[in-house]
Amino acid sequence: MELSPPRGTADLFPPRSEQMLALERSAHELARVHGYRYVQTPAFEHTELFARTSGESSDIVTKEMYTFEDKGGRSLTLRPEGTAPVMRAYLEHQQDLPLPFKAYYVGSFWRHGRPQAGRLREFRQLGIEVIGTDAPGADVETILVADRFLRGHGLATTTLKVNSIGDPSCRSAYRDVLVAYLRDHEDALCKDCRARIDTNPLRTFDCKEEGCRSVMADAPVIADHLCDACAEHFTAVQEGLAIEEVPFEIDRRLVRGLDYYTRTAFEFVSEALPAAQATLCGGGRYDGLAEELGGRPTPGIGFGLGLERVLLALENEQLGIATTGSPACFVVGIGDEAPVLVRNLVRTLRRMGVASEAAFEERPLKAQLKMADRAGARFAAIIGDREAEERVVTIKDLRDGSQSEVPLGEVGPWISSRA
Repeated sequence: MELSPPRGTADLFPPRSEQMLALERSAHELARVHGYRYVQTPAFEHTELFARTSGESSDIVTKEMYTFEDKGGRSLTLRPEGTAPVMRAYLEHQQDLPLPFKAYYVGSFWRHGRPQAGRLREFRQLGIEVIGTDAPGADVETILVADRFLRGHGLATTTLKVNSIGDPSCRSAYRDVLVAYLRDHEDALCKDCRARIDTNPLRTFDCKEEGCRSVMADAPVIADHLCDACAEHFTAVQEGLAIEEVPFEIDRRLVRGLDYYTRTAFEFVSEALPAAQATLCGGGRYDGLAEELGGRPTPGIGFGLGLERVLLALENEQLGIATTGSPACFVVGIGDEAPVLVRNLVRTLRRMGVASEAAFEERPLKAQLKMADRAGARFAAIIGDREAEERVVTIKDLRDGSQSEVPLGEVGPWISSRA
């Protein structure tokens, strides 16, 4: 029996599991404060959903998706991203939802690829989607939420990059200019980028091959071909970010390769991570997605933020993250009267909301203190024969070794005020 998890996945145990939980809890709280509603979509969807929205020839569809056939002969795929499932669900339930609909999710996603730090086959994301408005203010707020999340955890070496990729009316003329340029430099492009010239020329900006990067450094950019409406929208987004005091850089080569993406595109990039895993968050406006799924024209904007990468960035910047997984108090009992008093005290502490533990069986004092230390408890509340007789508790601070004697009925408030 193989005990290690499948390649590209990882078990989460304390303290890392508690750090991930703390990140997820902060994501829920931040989204709630900004008025977003929690949604869950299935872990797997009909394969057609991702084939239609990501493109039959895209790397996601051809190389990265976990696709399988169920017992009914249906082709299903573990979700590689969250936007398409949320839009699908919105189109099904839109008659019961407010407009615009501000949604968020925290969950697991799956993509097949060569596993490495910050790029596992199973990964966790915070996602935000605002569906039903094309107002620049929605773009600003979406970016603001990501910025607040990253900076709220103390990340200081993160840069926001923004661009506008126009809309179908101005991108069509730009596409012709870009394709002509790529044709002139086709021999210097990699095999994949040569294939993209006719199918998805914008994707050539994303290629990491040195030859392609050199070619694209001088390629024409969409920013020089925006129509008046797209230019005004992008100006409004920049002004809104300035008002919210969100620092940003304009990256004229930042693109999204799918046709349903429009106007605003953005990324948060960390200097604390290797270049291949430096993008902590990517997002953009997808005003054409609903029509791609057969719905009425419905604008939207959102992002996906990788929680594993945030943890790595925090570690590399030597930043801690507050967790709440360890008990505040481990109650230690020694002597004949201790077991009843221990259970009563644990029960009282838990009813007060103080995380507490105790041994399930009688054990020596040293062994119980070792259990308290391994559990990560802040305090050990010790009840021996003397304490039982005098109705007091000796409380030891396991961080500095100091001790205090507290009346039995005051232990809960005493610990709550210090934990």
